[in-house]
Amino acid sequence: MLSPAYFRLSLIALLLALAVVMLGAYTRLTDAGLGCPDWPGCYGHLTVPNTPTEIAHAESTYKQAVEPAKAWKEMVHRYVAGILGLIIAVLAIWAVRRRRHYANQPVGIPIFLVLFVAFQALLGMWTVTWLVLPLIVTSHLLGGMIITGLLGYLTLATRPHPPYVHVNPKFKPWVILGLIILMIQIFLGAWTSTNYAAIVCLDFPGCHGNLFPTMDFQRAFDLFHPIGVNYEGGVLDTTARVTIQMTHRYGAFITATYLGLLGISLLFSRGLRATGWVLLAILALQLSLGIANIVWVLPISVAVLHNGVAAVLVLVIVTLLYQLYRKSP
Repeated sequence: MLSPAYFRLSLIALLLALAVVMLGAYTRLTDAGLGCPDWPGCYGHLTVPNTPTEIAHAESTYKQAVEPAKAWKEMVHRYVAGILGLIIAVLAIWAVRRRRHYANQPVGIPIFLVLFVAFQALLGMWTVTWLVLPLIVTSHLLGGMIITGLLGYLTLATRPHPPYVHVNPKFKPWVILGLIILMIQIFLGAWTSTNYAAIVCLDFPGCHGNLFPTMDFQRAFDLFHPIGVNYEGGVLDTTARVTIQMTHRYGAFITATYLGLLGISLLFSRGLRATGWVLLAILALQLSLGIANIVWVLPISVAVLHNGVAAVLVLVIVTLLYQLYRKSP
């Protein structure tokens, strides 16, 4: 028997995960990722130094000026992520205890989430200690998307008395391929952001009037930059940043085409029609936000929402997978 209380806690965790994704984007986009030079505290405090004495001591110890506004953005992100981690731990312990009496209680996903959140915390620490190294920050963002997707699946799997509708299993490989394409595109978006290539091209759809500008893929996608360099603001030249931006746009075209065709095909499948409409609507919104980021020169609200809607797209695909792989009652 599934527990309504467990379902509600899973749903709370899912909503918190979405908040963490958007807070992480807001922190990154406002250049607050190094607002606190240490981890998990901030200048040796559990909160941000606020008295003149604390600020003076922090600046003397860490050899940099305290910027309270940036530091608070980073710490709020950490606080919410910490609460999420505690809730996931509770979900795992609760799942193990319930599994002793209820065989249909999911336990694998909660346990994996605990381990993955621990790794995600390490990535958060390395983001700071390795001075926003692009590979680490990109991996941290992808980790947030994976946690959100897994919590989405857990929430669906623990929903009490969900209606069951038989669906055509032929969509399984196409939905899995769609998830792979979407995650590659999310990686490209994260790589664009972490290398500060989001506004290197201010026209659309081309870059400086050219759909296929000069590219430097070797430098643009060198994943293993040296550790110890401060990557805030980016270190790549214009050609490499143009390469990253345009690759992200090409990827957006491929992703939108594939998911669009998938969504249209779902409209003709009994049981998946509603999810198909949601997929098409969210996809259209995400494309609009991506274009608005370029045309309006990366407004913070639009850029943060672009990250959040990407997570929602992941949840839509996860919902499709749940519908396709769910066993009949």
